[in-house]
Amino acid sequence: MTARGLDWTPEEMRRLGYAVVDAVVARHSGLASDAPWRGGRRTELETLFREPCPEDPGDPDLALATAVEEILPRAGRIDHPRFMAFIPSSPVWPAILAQWLTTGFNTFQGTWLESAGPSQIELVVLDWFREWMGMPEGAGGLFTSGGSAANLMAVVAAREKAGNPESPAVYISDQAHSSVARGVRIAGIPSEAVRRIPVGSDLRMRADLLARQMEQDVEAGRSPVLVVGNGGATNTGLVDPLAELATISRRHGAWFHVDAAYGGFAVLTPRGRALLEGIQDADSITLDPHKWLFQPYEAGCLLARDPADLESAFRVSAEYLQDTELGMEHVNFGDRGLQLTRSFRALKVWMTLKTHGRRALADAVEEAMVLADHAADRIRKEPLLEILGVPSMSIVCFRARSSRERTVTPEVLDRWNRIIQDQVVEEGTAMISSTLIDGRFALRFCILNHRTTRADVDAVLDRIVELAEAGVP
Repeated sequence: MTARGLDWTPEEMRRLGYAVVDAVVARHSGLASDAPWRGGRRTELETLFREPCPEDPGDPDLALATAVEEILPRAGRIDHPRFMAFIPSSPVWPAILAQWLTTGFNTFQGTWLESAGPSQIELVVLDWFREWMGMPEGAGGLFTSGGSAANLMAVVAAREKAGNPESPAVYISDQAHSSVARGVRIAGIPSEAVRRIPVGSDLRMRADLLARQMEQDVEAGRSPVLVVGNGGATNTGLVDPLAELATISRRHGAWFHVDAAYGGFAVLTPRGRALLEGIQDADSITLDPHKWLFQPYEAGCLLARDPADLESAFRVSAEYLQDTELGMEHVNFGDRGLQLTRSFRALKVWMTLKTHGRRALADAVEEAMVLADHAADRIRKEPLLEILGVPSMSIVCFRARSSRERTVTPEVLDRWNRIIQDQVVEEGTAMISSTLIDGRFALRFCILNHRTTRADVDAVLDRIVELAEAGVP
């Protein structure tokens, strides 16, 4: 390094930079032969990494080696072909390169003044999303850190659009993502204002119960502020009756938001468009490109039917920002959301689509749904497995059964499925998660990865069947 200590020579930057590229390429090319998950106990990691903060320069090669060999491997391989837990992410290479570029160019994208080119690209990509969702011209929004931030901003925008009433009412499904309730709390809306609308036997919000509850609230002097529908519930993948919810929301003047963080990009396929019918009627939509659009973290998005509603909710003037006021046609994305300092997240989506094209991404989304169909078909045919709920999009919930079903208590069967899950994860076969469906413990496949094959799905199901055949302990 140079005498100043913080600047490196071009030769030094290239040498370490190429080492980083080699490490990432090695990881990606070796994913299939690696374990999908590896963790570590806090006591073990404290012993490995706890140390006083260094006062003097150290060896950058040693720091890089420690990061690559000791720190980063102790985590889930979210993009492993057999990582089927939670909602995984499997970024494509052009998106990773774009993320490196935005980091290296250190782009600040809060104002047009400081990032004209990046801001224009974000407007272009947002317009692509708008077209895919079927929203009208003029709709727009911004990229966010993820769905949680987007949902929070939708709550705040809805509250402000309603005039921040004294007695608000917010309506969500009991299958809504946890970030919605958190956003309501952060926005200062009291918990007693939240109406959790029950789902039907199909696990979708009951539109009739929503309409009845809103009517009762209006009669009681409450102000319906927000209705949130699932555009692919995290728990099950199911989509609420969006067109009906939109009609009911409009009837009572409530903002209609669709949380499509997981499932929104299914609109790229004919099946997904049919499932998401009505999403085009939303006042706002949450999307997460770092889920089913194959982007690295972080890449969320909030689309609004009228971006001016976002600016009304979030724009705050300050003397030190007077130089950034360049006219309404020049968008300052810092006026549309929580962050003034924000990175150039849209570049990775732009580079992905410029490189691969929309059709290739649509094919990958469709293939994930085909693999989920295959998993569900196999589960239905296995005597010791049973489907729980209705498989939708790329999520399948199921569990192992016992040949002694009549003599085994539900508690014992739940515990047995937990043991199966732990075994599959610990031995490195796959990373799978669990949930509750109608109060019953369920194993859960969420297949989003463009690397996952039918052989991967079959291998995981084969192992679960083997463990089920061992019998309930």
